[in-house]
Amino acid sequence: MKRAVRRVTRLGYKRLAKPVLFRQHPDGVHHRLIRAAKVVQKLPLARTLPRLWVHTSPALKQEVWGLAVANPVGLSAGFDKNIDIATVIRNVGFGFMIGGSVTAEPCDGNPKPWFYRLPHTKSLVVHAGLPNQGVRRIARRLETYPRQVFENFPLGVSVAKTNSKASVSERAAIKDYCTSLSMLDTRNLGQFFEINISCPNTFGGEPFTTPEKLDRLLTKIDLLKLTRPVVVKMPLNLKDSDFDALLAVIVRHEVRGVTIANLLRDREGVDSRDALPASIKGNLSGAPTRAKSTALIARTYRQYGDRLTIIGVGGIFSAEDAYEKIRAGATLVALITGMIFEGPQLVGEINHGLEQLLKRDGYKTIADAVGIEAQKGVY
Repeated sequence: MKRAVRRVTRLGYKRLAKPVLFRQHPDGVHHRLIRAAKVVQKLPLARTLPRLWVHTSPALKQEVWGLAVANPVGLSAGFDKNIDIATVIRNVGFGFMIGGSVTAEPCDGNPKPWFYRLPHTKSLVVHAGLPNQGVRRIARRLETYPRQVFENFPLGVSVAKTNSKASVSERAAIKDYCTSLSMLDTRNLGQFFEINISCPNTFGGEPFTTPEKLDRLLTKIDLLKLTRPVVVKMPLNLKDSDFDALLAVIVRHEVRGVTIANLLRDREGVDSRDALPASIKGNLSGAPTRAKSTALIARTYRQYGDRLTIIGVGGIFSAEDAYEKIRAGATLVALITGMIFEGPQLVGEINHGLEQLLKRDGYKTIADAVGIEAQKGVY
């Protein structure tokens, strides 16, 4: 029944919804989608219908940092910026979500447009600049969610520094991170925190992607004695040696994992099948990030697989894409662009496909497949 519903949904999205949505500017589509979902999650019937896409299986369940996760496919940070629609995200079939990024002060983000589609390249150009309502308002919203929403569906809160001139200095930026983290942890909000050091579309760029500055940031975060697990969202465009240097810093601190990786900054060498005018600002998501992120996942797993849990992000459009990242070393995977291009039923399709791939390869659980290819030296 559910497989049939997913097939019908895919066909309807491909032939009806997507052509209409892709004729509209992506900024407006995103705004209207969030607004509609906020209404939908208040309606009992509308809350139930998306569950017809969901695929569940004991083989996909895991315990990560002591948190029960129903399946390994999550929503990446950047879609639900103010954590408005967690109930809808759960009901679509995601196993976890990362909301935000959240900053200490409200921020309007960069001047619009924020998004630009590359439909044939399967990518979005993103130039949002961390728009969000600020940690105080978002914290109040999180306190209104029923507790059961986040049972077997952990909420990760992505935390960044406010995108403003006031937070450009290192001291101000560190204080910004710590203000948000302290407030969320003290009020028992979120099940884990993602430290976003790699948003390239902000004032001051990415100051904490150098070892010395990252060490100072994480030292201050250690002093907060947070009660939630902490992961660091990594940049994509560093040289391998520079990436390794950041990992060497991270494992000296109270960090449980890494998200690999953020947007692709370097447009050179991208096999773009769409015109991308130089006037379009931003960095690439989706398919152009796939190979590099998978290689970095494997590199990290080989060095620190016993120390860091990896959330794999970048170019996941199918069960095969997700499985590739899992076999490279990712315990969890997260996506946004794939859902935009393929439709909301994609999450259930991926989970169903993962179960079949595990059976094909003789694995009982998803955990058995983590890092198999990295251990062989692949990637």
